[in-house]
Amino acid sequence: MSGLFSRFRSHIGAASLSELKADVTLGGRPMLDRQGHLTVSYAPFDFINHQARVVIVGITPGAKQAGEVLAEARRQLATGADGAMALRAAKVYASFSGAMREGLISMLDHVGLHRRLNISSSARLWDPHCKLAHFTSALRYPVFYKGGNYRGTPSMTGTPLLRQYLAEYLAEEARVLSRALWIPCGSTAARGVRWLVAQGVLSPDQVCDGLLHPSPANVERVQYFLGRGRPRAELSANTDPDVIDSAKKRIIAKIATLEAA
Repeated sequence: MSGLFSRFRSHIGAASLSELKADVTLGGRPMLDRQGHLTVSYAPFDFINHQARVVIVGITPGAKQAGEVLAEARRQLATGADGAMALRAAKVYASFSGAMREGLISMLDHVGLHRRLNISSSARLWDPHCKLAHFTSALRYPVFYKGGNYRGTPSMTGTPLLRQYLAEYLAEEARVLSRALWIPCGSTAARGVRWLVAQGVLSPDQVCDGLLHPSPANVERVQYFLGRGRPRAELSANTDPDVIDSAKKRIIAKIATLEAA
């Protein structure tokens, strides 16, 4: 069981659901680091699925996901689950939760990941009995910038504090899951994964980048990726269809190299 979870378990168990929803940092009690406008708060995203064949990587858990993982961990503990079970269940429950999950599932199914894994849909990857996927973030624990969700500024590879989290936590996962296929969501998450490659921790052959981040802010790009929405001529200036088409071809080719289950 995670040492950090043991350290903050009592704070999580003692907090009310309303308190967790109102302030996922619990007034700073589970604070891990603070530097300038950056703060890193603990939330129980520690579980590593050692049997995973694919690793889905986000940027960092946002406040919504942090609140949900804390609430589910609290619920698990209250029902008598041990620490390991609470960590596993809470992480599966909260990873890419909300509107993001629907968009991510659609994109993963669109490029055929479910077929290579021999499952009916990528939605099955969130079944707690399915051991095919590991969900994580380039920055494992929730990072906030100027009080809001961290979205890539300042650079995670150019900021010593954030680079420390890549080196300590994401690198740990890469060593454990060095043979899995790593799929970062969006350019910011991909930057963290490519940093691991540059450090020699992860082979470039194991990285499948180019997938869009399933944020609601990316709706137009995601819809184009899926072959829906506006035709090319009507896309906004923020959506480059050539870049998306090229990335999709690379992803489909890379996923085809994944050994079928």
